[in-house]
Amino acid sequence: MADNFLAYRSDPPVVPVWLNKGDNAWQLTCATLVGLQSMPGLVVLYGSIVKKKWAVNSAFMALYAFASSLIVWVLLAYNMAFGERLLPFWGKAGPALGQAYLIKRARMPASAHYYHNGTVETHMNEPFYPQATLVIFEFTYAAITLILLAGSVLGRMNIKAWMVFSPLWLLLSYTVGAFSLWGGGFLYQWGVIDYSGGYVIHLSSGVAGFTAAYWVGPRLKCDRDRFSPNNILLMITGAGLLWLGWSGFNGGAPYAANITASVAVLNTHICTATSLLTWTCLDVIFFGKPSVIGAVQGMMTGLVCITPGAGLVHAWAAILMGLFSGSVPWFTMMILHKKWSLLQKVDDTLAVFHTHAVAGLLGGVLTGFLALSELSSFDLPISGEKGVFYGGGLVQIFKQLIGALFVILWNIMATTAILLSVGWFIPLRMPDNELMIGDDAAHGEEAYALWGDGEKFDATRHETIVHNGAASADVTVQQQLSNLGARGVTIQL
Repeated sequence: MADNFLAYRSDPPVVPVWLNKGDNAWQLTCATLVGLQSMPGLVVLYGSIVKKKWAVNSAFMALYAFASSLIVWVLLAYNMAFGERLLPFWGKAGPALGQAYLIKRARMPASAHYYHNGTVETHMNEPFYPQATLVIFEFTYAAITLILLAGSVLGRMNIKAWMVFSPLWLLLSYTVGAFSLWGGGFLYQWGVIDYSGGYVIHLSSGVAGFTAAYWVGPRLKCDRDRFSPNNILLMITGAGLLWLGWSGFNGGAPYAANITASVAVLNTHICTATSLLTWTCLDVIFFGKPSVIGAVQGMMTGLVCITPGAGLVHAWAAILMGLFSGSVPWFTMMILHKKWSLLQKVDDTLAVFHTHAVAGLLGGVLTGFLALSELSSFDLPISGEKGVFYGGGLVQIFKQLIGALFVILWNIMATTAILLSVGWFIPLRMPDNELMIGDDAAHGEEAYALWGDGEKFDATRHETIVHNGAASADVTVQQQLSNLGARGVTIQL
């Protein structure tokens, strides 16, 4: 009976023999979860964690980056990251748009790994679902990387400069890291471990964000001195979407609904909870109060730190990584930042350097120590690869550090080159008089329909209040205020 329905036809090409419906459903679910981390997760988080006057601009930077990166991704970038090899660190650019291409079985042409004698050790990565599924899943990784980078330049970057910079950075920087570590490039072939983006996504966005913050310049002094969130409850909501979305972020990395995916999802949440609690305890010990913003930062560092090894380590190792991710970035942010002049000079709005670059590097190094051979054999292209604690030797740590160094240097150079080029045509930073205004100057829109900042309520700008069933022109302003419940009160935000 099922064959009578189009959706359940078993004959190719609707359901080809290579298609695994479970893997396809899981991968599309993971793509949606990672997409939700950006839209609406980071849109909500950014719009609420900044000052009221920057809520619209911050949210829109994330919204624009998500949309623009998708077009660049399908036109050129996907194949630069996961296509045929062009250079040891880059794939050949090309579109991922034709249906003849998208309905074929997914494949990463450069991902085959060979022994020194030229024989195949690990065959090309070919998941059991169509190329279209892989294209959209990998896009969500690329988009969130760019949006995380934006956190470093909130509150002052010229939105027009961001509109040009963001697709260029995805094309010229992100694709290099993705191909080198995931798509079959030289770091992938050498055996650098990055299970789900500790380097490709987090170290990359943290370093590029810090570099961008340096070139764009700082916020106004008044904003740097006091930049309190305009809505902490919404901030927590955005953070919650980010946390739960990480089930797709790390669960989708094996490209299948397999054992590794299950281990990765569990380890992700264990490490994150441990990190959040560690950061919160340190805040209480040193500052006397548990900071909600601090808890969100601890959550973030836990998610980032476990990412390079989520499917490769024991659950107890995830707890250990959470202890490190809740304490090391806390130390660099709260202690080292105040002592290192470079960190103080660069205005990294949301401390992306600490929460992503530091935590991502930390996770990559810890994975080099803690990766378990039995789990690594399920996911890595090189057989027998394992961490130092399981007999892997210090060579794995050396590989992890060299991989990190490449990602750092490339992102510094590429981000600098792109920003300096854009700066020739568009000012990177908004002028001071517009920075004083914020959203209204950048977009002609404001986040909240409230009056404040010294303004007085102007009833003529609002709809006429319905009085006794009809609008009355004789109703006084004071009566309108009374009907609104605003008897002479001015709200100050």
